[in-house]
Amino acid sequence: MKKTTFLFLLFVSLNLSLFAQVFEYQTVTVIESIIPNGLGRSRMISTLESRDYKEFTSERSEEDDSRNKSDRSEIRLKNFEETKLLNFFNIGGIRFQNIAANDAVVTSKINTMAEEGWELAFVNSGVESYGGEGDENGIYVTRYIFKRVKQVQE
Repeated sequence: MKKTTFLFLLFVSLNLSLFAQVFEYQTVTVIESIIPNGLGRSRMISTLESRDYKEFTSERSEEDDSRNKSDRSEIRLKNFEETKLLNFFNIGGIRFQNIAANDAVVTSKINTMAEEGWELAFVNSGVESYGGEGDENGIYVTRYIFKRVKQVQE
């Protein structure tokens, strides 16, 4: 009995790599304008192309401090999904209806991705807020990182 159990455990441990899951990730970025008077642009962006970061990466050291010479046009992509969102401000101030509408659109995207097998893994946000007179900048940026088990291609 012990020999059978040992052989079974050995077989399972040697084949664990067959059961290892590899994930793929997808980022959805939401940019919401907080520029007064509704002058900003708010969008939800997700890519339809991929890029290999290694093609645009260089290693720098004391011995070799040369800069990365990647051409920006090679990094840019033309195929992405752009969903219009409403701005947080209009001429009357904060528009809570706009915030609720944006929430509904973003939730719709999250639900659609969940139906496609994506799981929300991380959320990261940042803000560059209006800093007073003379500062015309202000945005909220939220990145939703999704993951799903990568399909093995045969």
